[in-house]
Amino acid sequence: MMFSHEIMQRFNFSLTYKQVKAFSPLLCSSFHLSAIYSQSRNYRRPGSSPERLPFWKYTNFSLKNTTETLKKNVNLVFKEIQDHLRGPGGKPLLENLLEQTTVMWEFRSPEDLQKWTVSSDMEIGGKSQAFLKLGTNNQTALFYGVLNSEAPRDGETTSSGYCTLRSKPPKGAFGRKLNYDWSNFNTLHLRIRGDGRPWMVNIQSETYFTLQWDDLYHYFLYTRGGPYWQDIKIPLSKFFMSSRGRVQDGQYALWPDKITTIGFTIADRADGPFQLEIDFIGLCNDKAHTEEFAYELYKNIPL
Repeated sequence: MMFSHEIMQRFNFSLTYKQVKAFSPLLCSSFHLSAIYSQSRNYRRPGSSPERLPFWKYTNFSLKNTTETLKKNVNLVFKEIQDHLRGPGGKPLLENLLEQTTVMWEFRSPEDLQKWTVSSDMEIGGKSQAFLKLGTNNQTALFYGVLNSEAPRDGETTSSGYCTLRSKPPKGAFGRKLNYDWSNFNTLHLRIRGDGRPWMVNIQSETYFTLQWDDLYHYFLYTRGGPYWQDIKIPLSKFFMSSRGRVQDGQYALWPDKITTIGFTIADRADGPFQLEIDFIGLCNDKAHTEEFAYELYKNIPL
């Protein structure tokens, strides 16, 4: 079933029921058809690109652009080789083994903001608005906007009201997908200043199967509000898994060596302005925290 879905997506097939039946009668059972069509719906995670165009439609193939792109990627290849020879993560082995804390994201310039993507329910016809700018003294990031839970009148959408801030996945030379390796750490460290509203911290990790593409790990963050900063430490073992917004019965621990993105979502159905100011996002290794996973793991998912 997954193989058939991959073929349909890769070659952009649009098959009718009769065509699918002629291609493979085994796919025409009610179970297989519902699975294929449910997986091929135009679901898109908030923050992802709304357009799915082939690369040749948005790539500039001029000689100047091609030369600059090639030069840039060759330099990235040499940098990746040097980092690999230096040690894990581009750091010497001894430093990597002894490292207890690190800052993954900080916000000190417009270039730091370009590493993030802002989205809201306006992508599905909603009325919420979200923005990102440099905050106090250009030393923080301010994520702000207005939340509106009024559902679009399209006869199809029944709920709305969310805004999301999401980091862009890391990429290497020639657009290769990379991951963050957080194996040395067990705790997420945030320094934030909220508005007293509940937020959801989201972490996405690399997956191997098509059915896992929409898996996300979450933790509910309750901000204090007011003028004071909060230093919040969240053990990675506290994150629980969901798929397309539904908490899964079968829970599995987060793989810290396959992290791709991190983000923040507000969707508390309290219409009105919101804001979240972020100083930095870091990691630390809490030796006192020995918990591997905070939630029950089922050997067999109960029916």
